Amino acid sequence: MNLLKTGASLVTSLGLVAGMTGGVVGATGSSTITNTGPESHNVVVFHSSSCWRTNNNNNLNFNSTNPQWASTGNASSHENTTGGGATTGAATNNSSTSAVISVDNSGAGSGGWSMSSDPTSSGAGSITETGPESTNKVITKVSNKVEVNNNNNLNVNTSNSQNASTGNASVSENTTGGSATSGNATNSSNTSVTYTVTN
Repeated sequence: MNLLKTGASLVTSLGLVAGMTGGVVGATGSSTITNTGPESHNVVVFHSSSCWRTNNNNNLNFNSTNPQWASTGNASSHENTTGGGATTGAATNNSSTSAVISVDNSGAGSGGWSMSSDPTSSGAGSITETGPESTNKVITKVSNKVEVNNNNNLNVNTSNSQNASTGNASVSENTTGGSATSGNATNSSNTSVTYTVTN
């Protein structure tokens, strides 16, 4: 961010009578012309120029890669007089991703600068006790410019590859066969990404 401020004060006093005095340029932008002769030409000119430029470039990238694989083995009851049950367990994948990202550029707009707090944004000029038929002018020129440019690039890339498998459950070649039960295969995935941008 750039701040350019210029202030200038010009005091002129022209007349036909010698002994005229010029004005005084103060540190706060005040100027005075006083005690000039007849038919004098007195001018106080104050010029102030302020330019504030702010560029906000926000590049936010969120990348998440989560490969998962789960499996259970095989269960069998084979060649028994009385076969028991054959059961495989459950294969489960769970994935959860949460991200909250905030960007606040509101304080960068002017950096706390304002016309009222800028000593170059106003000038005070006075012309007093001039001679007869004098021309007196106090001219103030103020130019203030504020530019704010916001460029926000928000990107979200997620990759979630899951594989869950259960084994085989078999009961065979038994005089009395038991039960065969295969477990559950479950996949679950939850991704939450929240971007908050304040300009």
